[in-house]
Amino acid sequence: MRPGVLIAWQLLLVVGAWLGFASGPARADALDGALAVRSAYVNLNHGVIELNARVAYPLNPTILKALENGVTLSFDVEVRVDQVHHFWFNSNVIDVTLQRDLAYHVVTRRFVVRNVQTGAETTFATVQKALDYLERVDDWPVLVESQLQGGPYTISVRAGVRRGKLPASLRALLFWTDDWQRESPWYTWALPV
Repeated sequence: MRPGVLIAWQLLLVVGAWLGFASGPARADALDGALAVRSAYVNLNHGVIELNARVAYPLNPTILKALENGVTLSFDVEVRVDQVHHFWFNSNVIDVTLQRDLAYHVVTRRFVVRNVQTGAETTFATVQKALDYLERVDDWPVLVESQLQGGPYTISVRAGVRRGKLPASLRALLFWTDDWQRESPWYTWALPV
């Protein structure tokens, strides 16, 4: 076999193996594990409706390895308030998302959680402590009571995790993949106002 053809076949095998890895079973395992809103409730604080929720996010060796290799993961909590209409479609009052990124800082060897909206950062010694922090949403203002007129209303919460920024070395290789994205089912209850 000619050397050029041999190299082409080897390259094809390598690319084929990579594509199989990126779209095969490893893809399904990337975010395997618990992803659910365990509990959620609201408080009314001086006319502001504040959300409190407990979320379960997945943690497995693939996620830990990705973080240590420079991948940023985004953890979202989405809140939706709808006015219920009995003889027509429900109307959306508000749809807001709490976005927080988790990254590993190689120099300090700490995990950093950054609130995307405010830019505030908190660091943790272990990924488990960072996830414990991400799994708690306390007194997050989602709605002002004056935005509600009439009734009844439902409030729904769901959690999501997705791959955020990639290091430059991986960006060129993985630009076409979107296998690191998952959302929990909606957790819905009647809004007590």
